Amino acid sequence: MNEQERLEELFEYQILDTDPETELDELAEVASAVCNSPMSIISFIDGERQWYKAKVGLENSEVKRENTFCQYTLDKPNELLIVENTLNHTKFSDHDAVLNAPFIRFYVGVPLLSPKGNVMGTLCVMDTKPMELTNSQKKVLQILAKRTMDFLNARKLILKQKETIEFNVNKLKKLTDLSPGVIYQFSVSKEGKMNFDFISNGIRKFHPSLDILQLKTKPELLFDFIHPEDVKMVKKSIQYSFDQLSEWRVEYRLLDPNGETKWLIGRATPEKKKNGTVVWYGTLQDLTQRKEYEVTMEQIAFDISHVLRRPVATLMSLSAIIVNEEELDEAKIKEYSKYINIVAEELDNYTKKLNDVYHLKNQILQENVNK
Repeated sequence: MNEQERLEELFEYQILDTDPETELDELAEVASAVCNSPMSIISFIDGERQWYKAKVGLENSEVKRENTFCQYTLDKPNELLIVENTLNHTKFSDHDAVLNAPFIRFYVGVPLLSPKGNVMGTLCVMDTKPMELTNSQKKVLQILAKRTMDFLNARKLILKQKETIEFNVNKLKKLTDLSPGVIYQFSVSKEGKMNFDFISNGIRKFHPSLDILQLKTKPELLFDFIHPEDVKMVKKSIQYSFDQLSEWRVEYRLLDPNGETKWLIGRATPEKKKNGTVVWYGTLQDLTQRKEYEVTMEQIAFDISHVLRRPVATLMSLSAIIVNEEELDEAKIKEYSKYINIVAEELDNYTKKLNDVYHLKNQILQENVNK
């Protein structure tokens, strides 16, 4: 027996010092009933003690390993340890539990064998009078021991899956919290009750004062931060998506704590559950920079169409005069050239001014991006 390997496997079950579990309590009771004995335990043996997970007829919950009967099962995983009369047994006749309460006279221990072949503990039955077990009773005790390990192995798998799920959830949460914008799962029941089943910490970038736990059960709080002129439109878009099960996509303004206006774009795909609840899986993204860019481009278009219109019109007029001129002598060419130079200089000045203005706007946009 490799004791270190055995202990490592025992700790993997995460069973020591845990609360009682009905399934194991019932198996211990069945073991007592089968043998018509007043005492039974399902126990586990670590490096220093034997700890009772389930027990019948005993008050204490553990005993030092060196004082146990069960320690002798560790090296014999495939055998039942049966002591029909402890007073006649060389190892146990002077044992404290034999000479004093609970005055054990009969003992049987069935090893709890792991898939790796290590003994994790024992299923024990004890009595205050000597006994002999029938083959049927032995067989039932072995079955009960196997059922105990089946339960423990299933329990171990569930714990491992739970740890894996929790690890993946934490990993996913870190990823979502670091992602730009907000990732969420939002639901509305057929009665109209709204909930955020999940919402990433990105929401704090838009609403630093929001309590995420409170927001999950009271999504209506978000409406207080939406621009008053956009609230009705946002509510109507949610209702329309709920009724039509259509993709939710809406742009709206947000009032941040500094009183500035930001633009958000919300996108989500709805899914209707059997109970009538509609669940949206979606994102919220900051649209402010794009909106500012669009305004800048509109200004550029305005400037081009208005500021440059007069010099361009002047050039077109000069061009028409020159084309229609029957005779172009040197004096007229010089005169027209003077006008063309004036218009060209005017265009050059306008172009420089536009370039300075849009360079400044670009700097402002870039500063906002880097904030």
